[in-house]
Amino acid sequence: PLVFALSLAPFAALVQGVLAGTLGPDPVEALTDHTGTLATRFLLLSLAMTPLRWLLKDVWPVRLRRMLGLFAFFYAVLHVSVYAVLDRELDPSLLLEDLTRRPYVMAGFVAFAILVPLAVTSTRRLARRLGRRWASLHRWVYIAAAAAIVHGVLLARGRVLEPFVYLGVLALLLAWRLRRTTKSAR
Repeated sequence: PLVFALSLAPFAALVQGVLAGTLGPDPVEALTDHTGTLATRFLLLSLAMTPLRWLLKDVWPVRLRRMLGLFAFFYAVLHVSVYAVLDRELDPSLLLEDLTRRPYVMAGFVAFAILVPLAVTSTRRLARRLGRRWASLHRWVYIAAAAAIVHGVLLARGRVLEPFVYLGVLALLLAWRLRRTTKSAR
């Protein structure tokens, strides 16, 4: 319950910012930026739970992984919704033009498109039903994280350090995962 409440706190702060009018001169841009950053952070947090489990030799981090992943999806849905509804006013021609002419939009779209089936299949019932295919499907989260980070890096155009920090964190998580996988394969 505490992690759930803490995960909702940024959303409450965004709602408060909208209601109070404290999101700056361009609230749509601020909402887009904040929700995208939150989606990326929660995605990386969810990926960090498995290495944390290995380090602590305890299962409690894995119990949080699904919830953190679903919060990543929640903030990604908010991010895409703010962009599509408030920024592009659901204009299909604007959305298609962005998708075809802006590589960062394509990278974000790829990340979101991967997260949708992961969120849909995150229930225990579907995990049991899919069996080994569920684990294979959910490994795509690394591709979604990479695409989300590419989205941020392309948007930053070298002006902001934060997406590059996320890139470094993802590289560490992937290296840890690869090392652990190759050790257990021996």
